[in-house]
Amino acid sequence: MKWSISIIALLLLWSCGNNQEQNAQGKWIKGTEQEKLETIENQFRGFDMAMVEAGYRYQELYWAGQDENWEYADYQIEKIRKAIENGLERRPKRAKSAEHFLTVALPEMKKALEKRDTVIFNKNFQMLTNSCNSCHAMEKVPHFTVKTHFTDNHQFVNNYVPKNN
Repeated sequence: MKWSISIIALLLLWSCGNNQEQNAQGKWIKGTEQEKLETIENQFRGFDMAMVEAGYRYQELYWAGQDENWEYADYQIEKIRKAIENGLERRPKRAKSAEHFLTVALPEMKKALEKRDTVIFNKNFQMLTNSCNSCHAMEKVPHFTVKTHFTDNHQFVNNYVPKNN
């Protein structure tokens, strides 16, 4: 009996000391821990993916304002903010250019929504657009020009259905 308890104790001690970190592999994320982190970072990319999301949300914000769907517009402002903040985590050198947009342009747009007035919304949306273009110029990508010439096909591009329909 003492012999079996001794063997069990020995096995337990051995298993505790032999606890090597396993290198789990995914279906497409493989390699060392460092290689897997690099793969994941590559998938998130830099600031460009943040801009893709912000651009999509910008258009949704526009249509929400035109449709006077103020709650949806407010939701888009928050998502634009989050997309840019997430992008800044990946590319902190862009923070200075984005500062005015995050601390002035978006809060002003949010205030405009509180008025629930399309005319005020459109005026502030144009200021938001100017802020986008200003940031692009500061980042030396002025060829990324944001314009408000949308066609009313947004309901076919995504699941958004205008409030007035």
